[in-house]
Amino acid sequence: MRLLRSTDLALRVLMRLAVAGDASPTTRQVAADMDVPYTHAAKVVAELQHLGLVDARRGRGGGLSLSERGRTASVGAVVRTFEGEGDVVDCEGATPCPLNSGCRLRGALRRAREAFFGALDPVTVSDIVSDPTGPLLLSISVGPPGG
Repeated sequence: MRLLRSTDLALRVLMRLAVAGDASPTTRQVAADMDVPYTHAAKVVAELQHLGLVDARRGRGGGLSLSERGRTASVGAVVRTFEGEGDVVDCEGATPCPLNSGCRLRGALRRAREAFFGALDPVTVSDIVSDPTGPLLLSISVGPPGG
């Protein structure tokens, strides 16, 4: 299974903010650090803020920080939210699959998807930034402070 770009970015933003300490990087700085378009980062940050995982302050001295809920968030729940509830394959597309009424593959893929999410459910954002990941994340920050 391949994650959507927005899911990948959401996880990386959460990880980056988890190691930010007292710093409050801006969305622009986080986008630069991760070498992604600002508009894409802004959409992901807005969704993370809507979910209560990220706090954002505007203006001078503003920036992003990880909420307590964000620190303890389940990686599986974050991935489910960004990936959506759709099936792995599109059996009902423009040309519906002729096996649709008696196919066992769809159910097997659905169970595999749930097993994937289930393996991520007990993992928290704090878990995925423990050593050696946390110090590595801090070393890749390239954007100007407050940028």
